[in-house]
Amino acid sequence: MRYKSLFFDLDDTLWATYQNNTECLEELYTAHNLGRYYTSFEAFLNIYWPHNDQLWEAYRKGAIDRKTLIVERFRYMLQPLGIEDTKSVLAINNEFLQRTTTKTRLIEGAIDILDYLHPNYRLFILSNGFHEVQLKKLVNSGLAPYFEKMILSEDAGIQKPQKGIFDYALVNTNSTRKGSLMIGDSWEADIEGARNAQIDQLWLNPNKLKPHKFRPTYTVGTLNEIMTIL
Repeated sequence: MRYKSLFFDLDDTLWATYQNNTECLEELYTAHNLGRYYTSFEAFLNIYWPHNDQLWEAYRKGAIDRKTLIVERFRYMLQPLGIEDTKSVLAINNEFLQRTTTKTRLIEGAIDILDYLHPNYRLFILSNGFHEVQLKKLVNSGLAPYFEKMILSEDAGIQKPQKGIFDYALVNTNSTRKGSLMIGDSWEADIEGARNAQIDQLWLNPNKLKPHKFRPTYTVGTLNEIMTIL
C-alpha cells in the first residue's frame, strides 16, 4: 500500500458540522428568545454563518486567538438584544459548545468508509477544533474506536493550513511524509495545507467546486468513493 497513515479532518468531513451546529443554534434561539430581535431563525442564520466563517478564517491565519473567536461570534449576534458583556456571551457560547457534543449526525458514508479503512491503515484525526469539544464529539458519535490518536491545533500551537501542524502530526504519530494522506473538505485548511507540507491530499468536494492553483492528489464527491482509491 502506498499510504500507511490517513489523517482525517473531523468537521464536515466525518462529523456533520453544519447540520449539527444548526440544530444547536436553533435550540439557543428558542431558549434565549432571540426572536424578540430577529425576524426568523433563518434570518439569524444568514448573519451568523458568514460572520462565524470570517472569524474562523482569521483564527486559522493567526490573526485572532481562540478567546476572541468564541466571544465575538456570539457577541456580534447578541449585541442587538443588549447582551454584550463578556461573561454573559461566554456563558451562551459554552452552552452552545456543550450542546454540540451531544449531536451525533455524521456525513453520509462515514462509518462505512472507516470500517473499510480501519483494518489496513493507521487512522488519525487532524483538526483545528477545541479540546473540550472534539473528543466528546468523537466519542458520542461512535467515531472514537476507529482512530489511534487525535491531533489538535491547540496541541501543536498552530492551525491548519500552516505547515507546522502537519509536521507536528507526522512527528507525533511516527508517520512519514510520503506514507501519509490528508483527507478533508476544506480547500484551504486541509488541501492547500497538506500540499504545502508535501503530503498527498484527498479532497472531499460534494459541491463540485473548482480547485485553485493546483489539482489535488485525489478528489471525491462522497466518502464512499474513497473505496475506489484506497
